[in-house]
Amino acid sequence: MPPSDDRMDPRAWSVLFVLAGAIFLEGIDVAMLNVALPSIRADLGLSTGMLSGVVSAYVLGYGGFMLLGGRTADLLGRRRMFLCWLTVFLLFSGLGGLATTGWVLLLTRFVTGVAAAFMAPAGLALVTANFPEGPRRTRALGVYAGTAAGGFSLGLVAGGLLTSLGWRWVFFAPVALSAVILCAAIPLLRDDEPDERPVRGFDLAGALTVTGAMLSLVYGVVRLEHPGAGLTGTLTAFAGGLVLLAVFVAIERRSAAPLVRLGILRSGPLVRADLGAMLFLASFAGFQFLATLYLQELRGWTTLQTGLAMLIIGVDTVLAPTVTPRLVNRFGNVRVLFGGLVLAALGYALFLPVRLDWTYAAMLPTMVLLGLAFSLTYGPLTMAGTEGVDEREHGLAGGLLYTAMQFGTAVGLSAVTAVNVAALGTATTRGGALDAIRAALLVPVASAVVAVVITAFGLRSRTGTGTGTGTEEIVEARPAPADVSA
Repeated sequence: MPPSDDRMDPRAWSVLFVLAGAIFLEGIDVAMLNVALPSIRADLGLSTGMLSGVVSAYVLGYGGFMLLGGRTADLLGRRRMFLCWLTVFLLFSGLGGLATTGWVLLLTRFVTGVAAAFMAPAGLALVTANFPEGPRRTRALGVYAGTAAGGFSLGLVAGGLLTSLGWRWVFFAPVALSAVILCAAIPLLRDDEPDERPVRGFDLAGALTVTGAMLSLVYGVVRLEHPGAGLTGTLTAFAGGLVLLAVFVAIERRSAAPLVRLGILRSGPLVRADLGAMLFLASFAGFQFLATLYLQELRGWTTLQTGLAMLIIGVDTVLAPTVTPRLVNRFGNVRVLFGGLVLAALGYALFLPVRLDWTYAAMLPTMVLLGLAFSLTYGPLTMAGTEGVDEREHGLAGGLLYTAMQFGTAVGLSAVTAVNVAALGTATTRGGALDAIRAALLVPVASAVVAVVITAFGLRSRTGTGTGTGTEEIVEARPAPADVSA
């Protein structure tokens, strides 16, 4: 079958469904837990700080270990890492469902986040390894990205249904899904043997410093959500993270087999894709949090009603694998991405004049535009994060992309929380709470607009290159073979 043929045989579809199922698992796991938090607090008697810690522990594990996870997949084998950490994800999700104290729940969520940090970039690298660059990879990544985004939106509804049966089902359901994916993945997945030469020179010092830096920076971002936690501790976390990051860069410059080849960061398209992903996820995470506050605390909607209200955003599950690949093949990756980000900015802006008596019909345009935005954005971001990068570094590229997404999610939540708390002040009325939400809604709008501006530079760089699939826009990211580990 020629590489330009976008048809896939049954085995190829089976491999894709297994890998897409894993990223769907991650999205639905996070979304369901967010919906179940009030029930968990009521049953286990958790304090607000401990309840927040349950969410933050996952973010710390995920964001802190993502770069290490991505490079480890390149060095030790994508299939091996994927299967190993999927098993860890399964086990600790089950332990979370059996938790009787907040500390056990916090520990299980941290390890689950670490497992996702190793599993996600390995899964993305397996997708790119199994589908050659061209229409087939575009279609495969469209399905993969659509499933990832759909997992989060559908998880809001599934979480509401399962929590009505008991919050522990929010943990046990991913166990069942993980087991099915694992049983299918073992015979289906294939991976080239990793190059043993870099493993013998594994950059342990780089691994320790970058993991410490990511943990410290993510912890600093999480602390921003709690103004009462103290400014000194927050600044110390950021300072420590930046110092460790500087040490990491110095180590990588001198390492014969660096954990992260710094030359990959000279790719303008890759950097734009990662920045765009960070800002896009920051805007959506902030909006989703504020919309939940508005619907549940100001309007009195149930968790299930809130999930159903946002269900239309999950239209990307259908559009991303069907319509988006055709648009990318016709107009190019960057143009499609730019259009999606513009729709996102418009959707957030339409929600700014929200009132206490708004009907769902008034909210629907925003939800529809966000569904279309995810359809046009998530897949192209995933494609841009790896296109033009040497196949041997796809795990690293995936780690960079998912690190940007996780940081974006954390920053978006922290920023809207900080603005909301500051704007609310001592107000106790519903009107005061609504004004605070309106003020915080400016954060998602601003994030989306900045993402649009950054992506526009990618459009400018295409001047004179013609149209196509978008691969010509990222040619500069393709490293020379001799530069892979230097």
